Amino acid sequence: MSQSADEKSPGAAGVAPELEADGGLTAQAVEHVYNMDENQKLSDMKADAIEAENAEHNMTVLEAVRAYPMASFWAFVMSCTIIMESYDVFLIGNFVALGAFKKQYGIWDDATQGYVIETKWQSALQVSGQLGALIGVFLAGPLTSRIGYRWATLAALMLLNVFIFSFYFAQSLPVIFVAQLLEGLPWGIFIANAPAYCSEIVPIQLRAPATQMLQMFWAIGSIIVGGVTYHYNPNLDETAYRIPIALQWMFPTPLAVLVWFAPESPWWLVRKGRFEEAAKSVGRLGRKTQLHVTETVAMMRRVVELEKSEKEPSHLELFKGVDLYRTLIVCGVYAAQNLTGNLIANQAVYFFQQAGVDDNLAFALGLITSALQMIFVMLSWILTTYLGRRTIYVWGSFINVAFLIALGIAGSVGKSNASSLAQASLGLIVSVLFTLGPAPASWVIIGETSAIRLRPLTTGMGRATYYIVEIPCIFLASYMLNPTGGNLGGKCGYVWGATGLVCAVTAYFFLPEMKGRSYREIDILFKRKVPARQWKDTEIDVNDDE
Repeated sequence: MSQSADEKSPGAAGVAPELEADGGLTAQAVEHVYNMDENQKLSDMKADAIEAENAEHNMTVLEAVRAYPMASFWAFVMSCTIIMESYDVFLIGNFVALGAFKKQYGIWDDATQGYVIETKWQSALQVSGQLGALIGVFLAGPLTSRIGYRWATLAALMLLNVFIFSFYFAQSLPVIFVAQLLEGLPWGIFIANAPAYCSEIVPIQLRAPATQMLQMFWAIGSIIVGGVTYHYNPNLDETAYRIPIALQWMFPTPLAVLVWFAPESPWWLVRKGRFEEAAKSVGRLGRKTQLHVTETVAMMRRVVELEKSEKEPSHLELFKGVDLYRTLIVCGVYAAQNLTGNLIANQAVYFFQQAGVDDNLAFALGLITSALQMIFVMLSWILTTYLGRRTIYVWGSFINVAFLIALGIAGSVGKSNASSLAQASLGLIVSVLFTLGPAPASWVIIGETSAIRLRPLTTGMGRATYYIVEIPCIFLASYMLNPTGGNLGGKCGYVWGATGLVCAVTAYFFLPEMKGRSYREIDILFKRKVPARQWKDTEIDVNDDE
């Protein structure tokens, strides 16, 4: 039986409001009524939040796609920004194997009877963009926290358009180095913001495929580079490398137009207290007939309240309390990308050449590797969605280590046609399997692990760790492969196998499984300090806030 309006009044609670002489309420009574009203609002908001979270948990993947088609589209658009860093990283990797580029900027090597790029410049060119990106990711956190993902990405796209000019018109290796450094600044913003944005605009069931698209677009960038350099490889004039550089301009402006129309992350808007705008943003992400906008915003407010602090987010907070563990996971996963054979994929063409494969076949194998990577990334969407992030990451890493050691053995048996083919095959397998397990799973982990409040700063710090580890690894990788350096060929598999084993063992003990968890549940599990291997079996009540 429903209560009457009088029964629901404050007086019905057993405490009659005090009256002044003129019949009005006293200040104490007014405050009492106000507090009850606020408590009712909080109770209603929590009920809405619980309803929205349950709705996301109960969705299947296909239901989530149907309910949030535009969320998938905008995640696709933001992921496209990764193509630009991928394109340029693989472009420089291919340039050191490109005949016209080596003839223009290299030195004669009597041992190989051909031109080669000096080891110091080969390494310098590989790290120049990464140095710029390292600066960019540190700029991305504070910039995005202040102006949002959308405006930060737009600014970076416009800057990239300008910086490409310096690369295109460069006439010497030092100028190319500086041009790459400048291009790296916007890359850092793209790579810091894309995984965070993608993970924030989609429901739980779509977080894995939405963030794994980043790895797919990384593969697409390498495919474009592979096709372009394979086509221009026979050219002996400067068009062999000028045209591939100029093709960079085909990305920023079209993407800027699309990003202009993209909605801001509703989580970022809620953090800023802009609830009406957050509701509009949620409304633009899905079908209005299937969305519960008020409940979804309430769910976001509930999580943001759990993490609330009077202070503005700062880098120091990343290394305090439970956030230190979350930061270490993101940094560790990012760093491991450079320590598990990924640099073989980034220098695939050059690796194939040093393994004894002729130039045309090396470029063809590089293109095949990139195409297979894209296919395997799409397969990983299914594996990560249904098997989980930890499972794919940990066991994928152990399998990768086994193939790296096999590569080292193939490089140790002496030079022969069979040895060269074995090294090339194993190099291809390592590059491709990396994109089935550890690589795409890492993007999901990076997008889910950090606290909502600190997400732009955490992803920026994680990517900074990636570059800090990558820079010395590039010098090491170049030295190991270059004929004027270590000239190890496939024996570099021993080195990457050892570092990969350390990463795999560390992940086994410290990487939790976040599959199917809401951001509230992830916050609570970290605060309760549940051991990583027990996350999968730990239940969190939908009413719990801590």
